[in-house]
Amino acid sequence: MLIGSAVTAAGAVAVTVALWPNTGGTGAAAPERPADGTSATSPTPTPSRTYPLSKAPRAIPAVREHTAARGPGWKPADGGRVVVNDKDLADEGRLLAGELGLTYAGAGGARAGDVQLALADGGSGAESYTMAVRDGRVRISGPAEAGVFYGTRTLKQTVRADGTAPEGVVRDRPAKPQRGFMLDIARKHFTAGWIEDRIRELGDLKYNQLGLHFSDDQGFRIESDSHPEVVSQQHLTKAEVRRIVDLAASRHISVVPEIDSPGHLGAVIAAHPDLQLRNVNGAATRGAVDISKPAAADIVDDLLNEYAALFPGRYWHLGADEYQALVVSNPEASYPQLAAAAQDAYGPGATVADLATGWLNNRADVMRRHDRTMRAWNDGFFRGGAVQAAADLQVAYWTGKEIGARQPVEYLQSGRKLINYNDEYLYYVLGQPNQFVYPTGQRIYEQWTPLVVRGTTPVPAKYDGQILGGSFAVWCDLAGSQTQDQVAAGIRMPLRALTQKLWDSREPVLSWQQFQELAGKLG
Repeated sequence: MLIGSAVTAAGAVAVTVALWPNTGGTGAAAPERPADGTSATSPTPTPSRTYPLSKAPRAIPAVREHTAARGPGWKPADGGRVVVNDKDLADEGRLLAGELGLTYAGAGGARAGDVQLALADGGSGAESYTMAVRDGRVRISGPAEAGVFYGTRTLKQTVRADGTAPEGVVRDRPAKPQRGFMLDIARKHFTAGWIEDRIRELGDLKYNQLGLHFSDDQGFRIESDSHPEVVSQQHLTKAEVRRIVDLAASRHISVVPEIDSPGHLGAVIAAHPDLQLRNVNGAATRGAVDISKPAAADIVDDLLNEYAALFPGRYWHLGADEYQALVVSNPEASYPQLAAAAQDAYGPGATVADLATGWLNNRADVMRRHDRTMRAWNDGFFRGGAVQAAADLQVAYWTGKEIGARQPVEYLQSGRKLINYNDEYLYYVLGQPNQFVYPTGQRIYEQWTPLVVRGTTPVPAKYDGQILGGSFAVWCDLAGSQTQDQVAAGIRMPLRALTQKLWDSREPVLSWQQFQELAGKLG
């Protein structure tokens, strides 16, 4: 077996093998020929073709393993079909057939010119697949639908890049189980059609998560039945969201919603000013609800319960970052009502940070009843204290700039699992405020790996298993700085670079220039 994205040496091209004419579309090797070049069964010379050893399919992300072979490969042709061995693969089959101009023929055996999709035992997890190109046909198999789907993405891309899927066998699987793109639709309204276009793009790139941050100080962007008063004029309807969720599911992408709390709730506060957090002098605190008031928890829980039905996926983001009561020098003195509530709930000596952690845990309890796997931003986890964040909460690590910043290793040493949102490489902040700079695909491709969680320094490799993956994030702090189309163009190459590093964190075989050229061919 040959390992890596580039799996054949240039010298192998000179080695050839004679094949019989492809009368039956099988591409089978000919019997041994006499030294004079005539057929073993006929004195008449028989035409033959020679094939170099195949090269790995070209795709983004690159395939991890390819066993080279000699043969003509496979290309879409008139009469070609897509067949499946299980009705659960019908959606994948119909999609691929439409993309390659083939006929979807449902269940059945494959003949020359066909592509067969199959659920089969083996592989290296639900997202793994095998793609075998031989005998004039393609067989893509995997232990689950997701892996088979990813195999169809590889086939689609290599045909687009080179016209032909090369002979041989691909065995492929991702390095990281969570590969995400997060979009801030709270500060800037994005149309449903634009989001759907991104889902199609993400699916082809083998991403499996789409994060939607839809509630913040500037807006609340999804229709609500429980609290319609908090919804912004420009928003997605529930019907639009259902179409988004369904399209994402067809691409094996889970939509990860985020209602950020107890900070970043300005849109909710605008409709409920009585929930606004105020300091000891009566001054309002931006975006923060008063978590000493039960009504604040009630409205957030109403929204969490409502949207759990709209977003049935496995994952949920609870937010928990930048609660402004905790950025002052003495939270207990500045917010005596929060200090009193903390001590009432958790005993003498409890702090405002403990009250905020209790808030996070209570919201986690709500979503745990919906059987969700939850994450929260790293600055919502506090060191020490009377209350600790629930052990099953995953850390969405984005920054080391917050007050009292904790290194990623501190979370990892405690046994927590972590998703990498490193704001040095993976934050696309509209308008580039606060010293943010638009990330480039080249920098991600050449410098970043999943171990680079904060800044530019990797954590020790022994923690690799606790880093579940990464997510590229678009934040719309200065919403008017770019149009939707400009955002799509700006994130195009960063998304491609990131998926390469999440699928295979080893140093890429292609140079950045070669990677760009391939991305141009793939569209």
